[in-house]
Amino acid sequence: MSQQKNNGKLIAIITMCFIFAMISFVTNMGAPFGNIWGFTYPFAKAWGNLMNFAAYLFMGIPAGKMLIKYGYKKTALIALVVGIIGLALQYLSSITGDATKLFTYDGIPVALNLIIYLLGAFICGFCVCMLNTVVNPMLNLLGGGGNKGNQLIQVGGTLNSLTATLTPLLTGILVGTVTAETSMSNVAPLLFIGMAVFAISFVIISRVTIPEPTLGKVQPKYERSPLAFRHCLLGVIAIFFYVGIEIGIPMHLQFYVTELGFEGSAAIGGVIAGFYWLLMMVGRFTSSLISGKVSTALQMTVVSTVAIALLLIAIFMPESTTVSYDGHDIPVKAFFIAACGLCTSIMWGGIFNLSVEGLGKYTEAASGIFMTMVVGGGIMPLIQQAIARGTDNITSYWLVIAMLAYILLYALFGCKNVNKDIKVD
Repeated sequence: MSQQKNNGKLIAIITMCFIFAMISFVTNMGAPFGNIWGFTYPFAKAWGNLMNFAAYLFMGIPAGKMLIKYGYKKTALIALVVGIIGLALQYLSSITGDATKLFTYDGIPVALNLIIYLLGAFICGFCVCMLNTVVNPMLNLLGGGGNKGNQLIQVGGTLNSLTATLTPLLTGILVGTVTAETSMSNVAPLLFIGMAVFAISFVIISRVTIPEPTLGKVQPKYERSPLAFRHCLLGVIAIFFYVGIEIGIPMHLQFYVTELGFEGSAAIGGVIAGFYWLLMMVGRFTSSLISGKVSTALQMTVVSTVAIALLLIAIFMPESTTVSYDGHDIPVKAFFIAACGLCTSIMWGGIFNLSVEGLGKYTEAASGIFMTMVVGGGIMPLIQQAIARGTDNITSYWLVIAMLAYILLYALFGCKNVNKDIKVD
């Protein structure tokens, strides 16, 4: 019986890690797709990304309630169906054409195909929000919470980073150089891959057994809000900033390299952005090995400090300092920015782990609130883009440094549970 229970737990862990990988595949289409739309609509480079993350604002808390009412498995299956619909709409934007003009924004006529794409990105946001709501508390639960729970989240995050690495690389290969002729039809194969992966995932998840800690049980009575816990409240703010950091760093890195303007700049921009996600994978894998022994707070303190140092070097380093890559002179600062992936790698799991520690029955409700705050991944990069349009892409990284400083303070002081008097059982 014990062996059967252990096998079921292992299958559940593998399933959750598989879902974790799918989340980044959809999410990280935003930046390279933004390069395509940005040629015709310069103001809309970050709009797809914004729509993807804006969905969290509407779906975060309902997703947490779905978890309690329907369970982890059914919530995941619903999310996969929604994801297929969202990707199908993004493909539809590639065959709609731009003849139907709806209105003018910033002096540029906006066509129906952009609206369809943004709707598809928004629906995909519902999908990844629900999947995120499932995977994080489940991995933390399967690991037993604490450092072990964080360790499992980092294992899942390693696979998440692998697909995040492949997405900009594949898009860069498919697009090459962004020109007036480049359209969503160039990346249609990627959308078909996404739909196929979601369909296969649906079949796999429908056939495995996943622990359901809340299904069939009476919903606990909440005397307080999870936000009554100071470390949870500050962690929610940290998550808002973190997702803005995670998305904003590679997005504007890819914009920066693409705007250097040489032939194949979009492809090389995708490769360098891919380095960022590859380093995230390395960092998460490394963290998964040490998290059982090294505290989450210490890891968060170190990586936040190093990330701030890397970006300061990138900002102040002259653009004339270059290295030859694929026959082109690439500013070295681009690689310092990409190196931040090693630091941001553990922040998602680390912040979540620290923020829900000691919450007990409030954990699922807190997870829903966390998913709502993932909207920061749409809002903060949009603010960063506004700064970049007013100055340049490199200057916009001062915003990222400010957000990293907050996370550093959270790791040092804000993550301590000072509300142990609140009953959690």
